[in-house]
Amino acid sequence: MAAGEEQSREYLRRHRLPELLHHLGALLLFHRPERPREFLIQVLERVKAGRRAEGEYPDLMDEANVEAMFSLLDVLGQGHITAVQYREALKTLGLSTEDLEVGDDENITLEVFKEGV
Repeated sequence: MAAGEEQSREYLRRHRLPELLHHLGALLLFHRPERPREFLIQVLERVKAGRRAEGEYPDLMDEANVEAMFSLLDVLGQGHITAVQYREALKTLGLSTEDLEVGDDENITLEVFKEGV
């Protein structure tokens, strides 16, 4: 791999740009605003404020949506899901699993799931 390509990949990874772009795309498809550019500007302003601890990071789903997703994964109603299910759910939502410190044998509760999502 060329040095320039490796530097580009490192830049994208360091700034988590693929995750951000995936999140923005998911927000667009979820909300389907009449003015997508203005919507994206507002979302990015909320991201900026959230990073300065002046506001909340914009979420794709509210708490009820997260609970519904968890219940779909917890088909037996055991109150937990597997670490594999958890990782796959996060990936499906476009969230990074790189820094996830969850062992393969751990059970993930609804509270842990909410925090991760």
